[in-house]
Amino acid sequence: MPGSPAAAPDTVLVVDFGAQYAQLIARRVREARVYSEIVPSTMPVAEILAKNPAAIILSGGPSSVYAEGAPRLDRALFEAGVPVFGMCYGFQLMAATLGGTVDNNGAREYGRTELHVSKVSSTLFEGTPAEQPVWMSHGDACSAAPEGFSVTASTDLVPVAAFENDEKKLYGVQHHPEVMHSTYGQQVLEHFLYRGAGIKPTWTTGNVIEEQVAAIRAQVGDKRAICGLSGGVDSAVAAALVQKAIGSQLTCVYVDHGLMRKGETEQVEKDFVAATGANLKVVDAEERFLNALAGVSDPEEKRKIIGREFIRVFEQAQLEILQEDGPEVAFLVQGTLYPDVVESGGGTGTANIKSHHNVGGLPDDIEFELVEPLRQLFKDEVRMVGQELGLPAEIVQRQPFPGPGLGIRIVGEVTKDRLDLLREADAIAREELTAAGLDTEIWQCPVVLLADVRSVGVQGDGRTYGHPIVLRPVSSEDAMTADWTRMPYDVLAKISTRITNEVADVNRVVLDVTSKPPGTIEWE
Repeated sequence: MPGSPAAAPDTVLVVDFGAQYAQLIARRVREARVYSEIVPSTMPVAEILAKNPAAIILSGGPSSVYAEGAPRLDRALFEAGVPVFGMCYGFQLMAATLGGTVDNNGAREYGRTELHVSKVSSTLFEGTPAEQPVWMSHGDACSAAPEGFSVTASTDLVPVAAFENDEKKLYGVQHHPEVMHSTYGQQVLEHFLYRGAGIKPTWTTGNVIEEQVAAIRAQVGDKRAICGLSGGVDSAVAAALVQKAIGSQLTCVYVDHGLMRKGETEQVEKDFVAATGANLKVVDAEERFLNALAGVSDPEEKRKIIGREFIRVFEQAQLEILQEDGPEVAFLVQGTLYPDVVESGGGTGTANIKSHHNVGGLPDDIEFELVEPLRQLFKDEVRMVGQELGLPAEIVQRQPFPGPGLGIRIVGEVTKDRLDLLREADAIAREELTAAGLDTEIWQCPVVLLADVRSVGVQGDGRTYGHPIVLRPVSSEDAMTADWTRMPYDVLAKISTRITNEVADVNRVVLDVTSKPPGTIEWE
C-alpha cells in the first residue's frame, strides 16, 4: 500500500487473529534474536506486504475458519513469495485458503497431545524426535493438505497436524509451538525463521536502545520531557533510555504518593540518580492522594483516581519547571509495557481486563504527548535493556510493582493506617524471600491486605478480630500468564509467624494458589 511504513530489516510480522498467544509468539521470535511486530488480522494484505516483512506468522484464534464472520486472508499473501508460518487457526486458514480441507469432525484436542512426526528430516522438524509432546487447543481439524504440500506430522485424531511447501516457503502446524508445554516448540519456530525464511539471528537489546534513542530524539526535538519515576524497573529503564537520548532535556519527577513500599522512596532518590545522573524532582503528594481515595473501595475507580492524580501532579510539576529557563515541557515519559497494552484492551480482539494507570486510566484532557519507549517490550526484555544501559541490579532485577502501588493491594478503602500496616507486612515478606534466596525464582509476590474482612483469632490468650494478609507468590515469564510459586513450607511458616507476631491488627496469613488465568496477578 503506497505510503505504508516499511518494517525494520528482517522483521517478522505476527498477524493476530484475536488470541493472547500472539504476544507470546512475538516474544518467542525475539528470543530467537529476530525482531518481530504484531499487526491486526484486519490489516489489508497489501498493507502487510508493503511493510516488506522478512517473514509472516499467522497466530491462533478462537474462530472456526468456515464460520460466518471468521477472519479471512487474501490468497495473495501466500503468493507473494514471503515465507509464512501458520499456527493453529493460522494453520487451518492457510489450509482452507489454498484448497485444503478443514472441518469439524469431532477431532477436538485440548492441552498436552502426542505429535507423530512422519518426516523428521523436514524443514521444521529436523533434529526433533519422531514422537514429541505438543500443546493443542482446537475444535476443527485439517483432514487434507493443499496441493503441493507435504504432510509432516499427525496425531491420533488429526491426520494433518503439520505440513510444508518448501518451494513456496509455506509452513504450518496445528499445535502451539510458542508455549513451553510444546517441548520442541522453540526449536520448530527457529527452524522456520532460520531455515525456512533464511533470517539471520542478529537482533539484540542493543538494537532496541539504538532504535529508541533515535526515535525519542526525533519525537522530542528541542523540547523538554518529564518522566514519572515509580521506583519500579519499567519507569527506571524508560527514564534511562530517554536520558540517554536527550540528556538534560529530561527531568524525572518522583511522586511520593504515600502508596510505596517501605524504604522505596529513599532507594529511588539514591540509586537512580547515582546510576544515570538524571535531574530528579521529588513531590510530596501523600495527602493529596489519600484525600482523593477517601471512601473509595472499587478497584477500577481507585486505578483511575491514581492515574488522574498522577497527571495533575505532573502538570503542577510542569508549571514549576517552566519557571526555570528552557524550552517547553511538552512530553510525558511512561514505562508502559506490552502486557499493559494488551490487558487494557489494546491488543487485537482482546477485552479490557483492567485499566492500567499508564494506559487506560489517563484522563482525556491530558496536556502532554506521551513518550513510551518500552511499549512493545516484555518484562524480561526491559531488564536486558536496563542492564545494557548500566542500571544497577537493585533496580533492574527488582520484582514488578504496579504503578498504583499499594493502593491496589488493599481490598477496600485506602487509608494511612491501612497503608502502614500493609507496608510492614510486605517488608517482612520481602526480607524473608531475600534471606531464603528466592528473589530470582519468584517473579513477583504481591502482599495483599483484606481491609474489609476480619477474622477471629487468638493472641496472648485473648480473642482477636484482625485482618487477613494474603501472600500471592507467582512465577511468570512475561505477565501474560502466571502460576503460583511452590514456596518451601518453612519459608511460608516464617513469614506467617513474623507477620502475625510483628504487625498489629493482623491475625491470619493465607496463600493464594490461583494461576493466571483465571486470576490476575494483582487482586485489584
